[in-house]
Amino acid sequence: MSEKKLVLASTSPRRNELLRLLGIPFEKRPSNADETHPDDVDAVEYVRQMAREKGIAVRHAQDEWILSADTIVALDGQVVGKPADEAEAYEILRALRARGHKVYTALCLRTENGVGTMESLCATDVFMRDYSEEELADYIASEDYRDKAGGYAIQHRQFHPCTDVQGCYANVMGLPLCHLAMLLESAGCKLQADVPEACQRYNEITCEVYPQIYRKENPG
Repeated sequence: MSEKKLVLASTSPRRNELLRLLGIPFEKRPSNADETHPDDVDAVEYVRQMAREKGIAVRHAQDEWILSADTIVALDGQVVGKPADEAEAYEILRALRARGHKVYTALCLRTENGVGTMESLCATDVFMRDYSEEELADYIASEDYRDKAGGYAIQHRQFHPCTDVQGCYANVMGLPLCHLAMLLESAGCKLQADVPEACQRYNEITCEVYPQIYRKENPG
């Protein structure tokens, strides 16, 4: 990366914080891609397509790599978007309550002046607890649901919405770091950070899946 500049095609504070754990310089650049979900596109195809389009929508200089990502919640195979308001946040979080769902994040790395493209997909199974109406009301009143797929933040300490996570925890936050590290390393970026250790320390978790995920010989 000494001759290339990494650009994160997102203004998400969560992705910004997670990407910083890799210890490489980058800048943020917002994407104005249309995130409307067509009814005839399944969840996995949509999240892949959206990650690509976010990267394409960002201006690209010859010496830059563009990293774009999209994260969705899928309940019974259907995409659950970001709630537009409090009423929709209630509807979504009630639908997710005491049930399992999947979280998908697609990564897209555009290199070589946008000609070369590398991609990766991460899936995590998330199980929500049976939170009370009072807990739900308090969480929504905090407005933390805004701009979040599925209307929740897995890391929220007071609401703590999940009982179990099977797969990558950082994926549910919007940036699966081991998948990203492999993508960058496959593109020629030399990372100095111990990515699994940094992720676990930052999120205060013990990750049991990274040995199966972080295999440098296979980018995704």
